[in-house]
Amino acid sequence: MTNKNPFVVFLLVFVTFGIYAVVWYVKAGREMRRRGANVPTAWLIIIPIVSIYWFIKWCAGVGKVGAMNGFLAALLLIFLGPLGMAIVQSQFNNVK
Repeated sequence: MTNKNPFVVFLLVFVTFGIYAVVWYVKAGREMRRRGANVPTAWLIIIPIVSIYWFIKWCAGVGKVGAMNGFLAALLLIFLGPLGMAIVQSQFNNVK
């Protein structure tokens, strides 16, 4: 996985008014697919109910690449938002 500074991930979400969050999800999903995770295309984000399915599969991909438990990643991202993204990114940095 590409190493990114978790603080920069956290900060960019606010500086770009949330646009970087979508970019981060898409880029991380692409990298997880390269490592064998079954993450669907990011185009599913724009379909309201299907985006929930996409998020579940994305979090399962986090578990598949070995960064952290997918359920824990989902809880962090839902309840902590940008801070959860920074925590997940720090775990991505540990994946070799």
